[in-house]
Amino acid sequence: MNKIKRYNILCRLRDNNAHPTTELVYYSHFELLIAVLLSAQATDVSVNKATSQLFPIANTPQTMIALGVEGVKSYIKAIGLFNRKAENIIKTCQLLLERYQGEVPEDRAALESLPGVGRKTSNVVLNIAFGWPTIAVDTHVFRVANRTRFAVGKDAKAIEQKLLANVPKSFQIDCHNLFILHGRYTCIAHKPRCSYCLIEDLCEYNQKYYLK
Repeated sequence: MNKIKRYNILCRLRDNNAHPTTELVYYSHFELLIAVLLSAQATDVSVNKATSQLFPIANTPQTMIALGVEGVKSYIKAIGLFNRKAENIIKTCQLLLERYQGEVPEDRAALESLPGVGRKTSNVVLNIAFGWPTIAVDTHVFRVANRTRFAVGKDAKAIEQKLLANVPKSFQIDCHNLFILHGRYTCIAHKPRCSYCLIEDLCEYNQKYYLK
């Protein structure tokens, strides 16, 4: 895909949604971190349902630790991998208190030293909480980038590198959420909604699906 097509794709997605943001519900950097930790292999809808009950009870490292692993599990048991996630949340809270005065650090290495926090999670937190021009690659971003031929790669790291190389700086803060929302509601995994796609004429996918 050439530079002009890429730019036009980004312009159309932005014109359709000038202020894209995560659909995770949060009211602090800490809540965002916990919500993103929970969102791995889970939908935002399921995470929001769980955190709407969890956060009123525990929304700081101290109150989360007081709740304990079993207490956290009781709120997130409908979410995939809830046993491991509950353990990681408590360990993360302990480290936040020990190393960062209970605050979420604005530092990639520090974030990725926390249990359960990998590249994607750190990218999301740095982007949304601190306004870094990072591009987190989740399943939606990976699919949209590859399917449209905007950026082709076999793994998330390759896609991230190509997106950072090809997305103009003015779009880098919003690119992650623009692609997620497009993948979640239009360029879905099975039978993409090409008939209603804003970028159908720019997309280079060779198996487009049109409703009859």
